[in-house]
Amino acid sequence: MANYKNICVLGGGSWGTALALTAAKAGRHVQLWARDEACVHTINETHQNPRYLPGITWDVALNATTELAKAVAGCDAVLMVTPAQTTREMARQLEPFLPAGTPVLLCSKGIEATSGQLLSKVIEEELPQAVPCMLSGPSFAGDVARGLPTAVTIAATDGAIADNLCKALAYESFRPYASEDLVGVQIGGALKNVLAIACGAAIGAGLGASAQAALTARGFAELTRLGKALGAQAETLTGLSGLGDLVLTCSSSQSRNFAFGHQIGTGKKPQDLVAPGQKLAEGAYSAQIAVELAAKHNVEMPIAAAVSAVITGKISINQALSDLMTRPLKREVH
Repeated sequence: MANYKNICVLGGGSWGTALALTAAKAGRHVQLWARDEACVHTINETHQNPRYLPGITWDVALNATTELAKAVAGCDAVLMVTPAQTTREMARQLEPFLPAGTPVLLCSKGIEATSGQLLSKVIEEELPQAVPCMLSGPSFAGDVARGLPTAVTIAATDGAIADNLCKALAYESFRPYASEDLVGVQIGGALKNVLAIACGAAIGAGLGASAQAALTARGFAELTRLGKALGAQAETLTGLSGLGDLVLTCSSSQSRNFAFGHQIGTGKKPQDLVAPGQKLAEGAYSAQIAVELAAKHNVEMPIAAAVSAVITGKISINQALSDLMTRPLKREVH
């Protein structure tokens, strides 16, 4: 049985650092890779990452480096915690150093905008020697880094690999559940970001909690329809990585996607919010591809379509909300 004793974490942001800390607390030997030399120096010297996790200090062994080959050397599993839209680039950089059969656990939620592919497919293309896996669920980096109770799903088509990754990363406040539904876990994580933008916009526009709840529920219906069309299992979509993550992300300003939508609701221009230097909201990239996938599979996704139209500047937030409320009446079926 693989025990995945040596873990490489790619990405020195808030989520990457939080997962690296969790792995270290779980007794793994962890190498954290980051591009920013200043960030790496601060982590190694002060046991903090103040840019991304302000106010948090740790006492576990966590080594950081800017050298990818050094980070990957001797690792039993890789946690890829770089932005979803950089997955292909990151995989290409990783390819020369990764031993055959190594699990690559994707920890960012999104769909590749240029190809419309799930991230596991990107890994299959660029890292054929790897075993693509996915970690997703209702989790905020700050909560995980502080040791607050969190539960997530880890998926791999090989159930034994998913089980062993869960055992490797489980800690007293971090509980992973194993799944073999790699597609379903990815779909839930990617689409909830799009729907969180809609909920944030509704709150930002002052439409109230009732509208927020309605968008969450009807958004889950959209997520379920597309997920099933793509082969996801129903129990995955109602689990941690589907409904659980959706509820969290659609209800908290800690969510970057909710906060992104909130700013749109208050009148900010979407194009300004996706400009360089702004906080990354993956839902802004996933919205259009979700609409394209919905059309391809003949699935209705009016909320996702409205989010995409607002982000691309086709309609205003007020027009989008009006259009959603005046759609033809129908029975509540999923």
